[in-house]
Amino acid sequence: MHESLRWEREASTLLLKGELDRDTLMGLWQQRETLIRDVDTIDVAALDRVDSSGLALLVHLREIARAQGITPRFTGISDKLQSLITLYNLQQIIVSADKSA
Repeated sequence: MHESLRWEREASTLLLKGELDRDTLMGLWQQRETLIRDVDTIDVAALDRVDSSGLALLVHLREIARAQGITPRFTGISDKLQSLITLYNLQQIIVSADKSA
C-alpha cells in the first residue's frame, strides 16, 4: 500500500513529503503551476520513495519555474534519489543546493 504524497509551501520553498510515484503524484500534478510559482528551492528530504514518474515530475516542476524566471535548486536529495538522477543522466537538471559549487 502506498503512502500518500503531501506538500507545503514555506516562503519560497516547496516541501515534498511521503512517496512521489505514479500512484501518488496526481494531486501535485493538478496544482503544479500554482505551487511552483516563486519557488527557488524544492525540499525532497522528507520523500521516502521516488520512482521514475516522480523524477519526471521533479524535472517538470523545475521547467515550470524556469519559465517563470527562477531555476530552483533541490535540497535533501537521498542516496537512492541521487542514484535515480544519475541513472537518467539528470545531474545537470536536478541540481542539489546541498553540494558546494
